[in-house]
Amino acid sequence: MYLFVGLGNPGYQYKNTKHNIGFEIIEYFINNNKNITYTKSLRFQGIFYEVILKEELAKEANKFLMLMPLTYMNLSGISVKQVVDFYKINTNEIIVIHDDMDIKIGEFKIKFNGGSAGHNGIQSIINYIGKDFYRIRIGINRPQDRNYKDYVLNKFSPEELIEIKNLLPKVNIIIENIILEGIEKTISKIGLLLIKNSN
Repeated sequence: MYLFVGLGNPGYQYKNTKHNIGFEIIEYFINNNKNITYTKSLRFQGIFYEVILKEELAKEANKFLMLMPLTYMNLSGISVKQVVDFYKINTNEIIVIHDDMDIKIGEFKIKFNGGSAGHNGIQSIINYIGKDFYRIRIGINRPQDRNYKDYVLNKFSPEELIEIKNLLPKVNIIIENIILEGIEKTISKIGLLLIKNSN
């Protein structure tokens, strides 16, 4: 059973900030997908969704989990570990969605395993469950002045928000296809999926 974890910080002051793109993607998926039913609760020190992809899309009902840790970014691993232990989830079925300064805004990449590259939320998760999980890395660009802490807590500019709004439905498609076909097959056909759904 897949667990999607969107990283961010709780509180209105962090909404639409670069560091909260993981939260934004989970919220977009839940609020804009007509192909799902879900229950929402405050559990595991986070906002927790049990989601089912409707049967007409799949050969059988596909249940998966979504989590937005409310522990603040640097302690995200605490919340993730609680879900993993409760549901006995394999780490290779965990997909963490987070901001990445090494990718252009409006783009994303998927990777498995590896270090944190200085991302405190990813490092916290590695500390609690190890590094063998997938990441959907959402581009936010890298600042010129290297003041990374302030940069990730800044809100997106109007121009950047256009790029993000164009990106959200693309990631929505990728998440849905992971549930339908598995993450490895989805990774192998990302380009085709995005072209097909842009027409």
